[in-house]
Amino acid sequence: MLFHSVEFFLLFSGTFIGYWLMPQHRLRMLWLLGASFAFYGSWNPWLMFVVVFSAAFDFLIAQRIETSPSPKARRLLLIVSICVSLGILGFFKYTNFLLDSAVSTFNLFGFDYRHPAFRIVLPLGISFYTFETISYVMDVYRGRLRAERSFMDYALFIMFFPHLIAGPIVRPKHFLSQVPRAKRFDWNRLELGARLFLLGLVKKTVIADHMPAIVDPVFASPSEFSTEAVWMAVLCYATQIYCDFSGYSDMAVGTAHAFGFKLPQNFNLPYAACNIAEFWRRWHISLSTWLRDYLYIPLGGNRHGTLATYRNLILTMLLGGLWHGAAWSFVLWGFYHGSLLAAHRFFSSRSRSSEGPFKPMRIAFTFLCVCIGWVLFRAQSMTDAWLLLRRMFIPTEGQMFASAEVAIALAAWTAVLLGHLVSSYLDMRSALRWLPAPVMATGMAVVFLFVQVLMPHRGGAFIYFQF
Repeated sequence: MLFHSVEFFLLFSGTFIGYWLMPQHRLRMLWLLGASFAFYGSWNPWLMFVVVFSAAFDFLIAQRIETSPSPKARRLLLIVSICVSLGILGFFKYTNFLLDSAVSTFNLFGFDYRHPAFRIVLPLGISFYTFETISYVMDVYRGRLRAERSFMDYALFIMFFPHLIAGPIVRPKHFLSQVPRAKRFDWNRLELGARLFLLGLVKKTVIADHMPAIVDPVFASPSEFSTEAVWMAVLCYATQIYCDFSGYSDMAVGTAHAFGFKLPQNFNLPYAACNIAEFWRRWHISLSTWLRDYLYIPLGGNRHGTLATYRNLILTMLLGGLWHGAAWSFVLWGFYHGSLLAAHRFFSSRSRSSEGPFKPMRIAFTFLCVCIGWVLFRAQSMTDAWLLLRRMFIPTEGQMFASAEVAIALAAWTAVLLGHLVSSYLDMRSALRWLPAPVMATGMAVVFLFVQVLMPHRGGAFIYFQF
């Protein structure tokens, strides 16, 4: 059930009407939880048991941690909770990857062994809700949060359907503090939510869903395309993954506003970043801050010297890359970004401010580094990634794209560039606030019709659903 599908519109409409017609707050929360189960169950009802088990286990563990008088017992419970959460994630996501890697290692030493392929169905959103359960238990262990006593409230924190499948990764204190508050219908908030949802819809359907026609052929057969075509595909993939993922986040935040909930911002003009550290403060913010608070800082952060800081940066991003998928290309992508962060930290004390006449050059260089990383992220194999990178920087002849594809790419790049420029220099939220309601409603209706005309006939699933 995709956000831009008729099925989702029907589910949202029924949930929205019933939610605001109910007189009691607790009934509203129960209604919202039921809608979340219906949303997740529409993909695969059997996999709901995985989510429920994970939520129930950590719900009980957190209560035991809070009431246990022994520091050793509390630490043991925390370790058990993390091991169970990561064990479930590892089984569903990494079983075949680890077996393939082990077999490849054995074969290097002359063994000829084949293992049966396990047909494991990956539960949607498992990487996201696993991080949320881990952060909840760790916050209770650290004394930053009281253990929740209402399983319904905790289940809603995990299952809330706008962010369930692909984030943003919600912090327990931020969300659980909102659940007990009585909600009042607010037209201004509903308008904000509708605008955010419509913005995300434009990003996803009008821009991102047109990019696979250019991206997929090149990444499927990189040896057949010229240097110009490879560059075009890489830039289109950078456009696609940004518009696809930030579009989902916009729609998730907008949907949450319709029910009186606030989710965290997940993107903030990432391609306008002046360096790689700033890029990660702007891209997938809920993940980068999670990795910082629950992995980088516990590893030691920058508290134990320069070399340890570089090690922690690389290890954090390496594990962040592995979180994205069960493939060595994701591990290499994480190592690459960790190395860039370490290099930035090394040179930052020796460089000048990112402001001034060199700022456009810094932005362009950062974007180039990110695009090189996207090749590792998107390539189907390490061999393909190396071939693509060679063709990017060594002029090579091959197939070119037709003028129609070039026009689509130019239109998409222009839209993203203008969006970054307008949002960087204008306060659009304040500007839109001055528009009369009829003008705003008419404009949104026109944009919605614009989406219906320009969206492809077969829109794909969101990229981050696979993670």
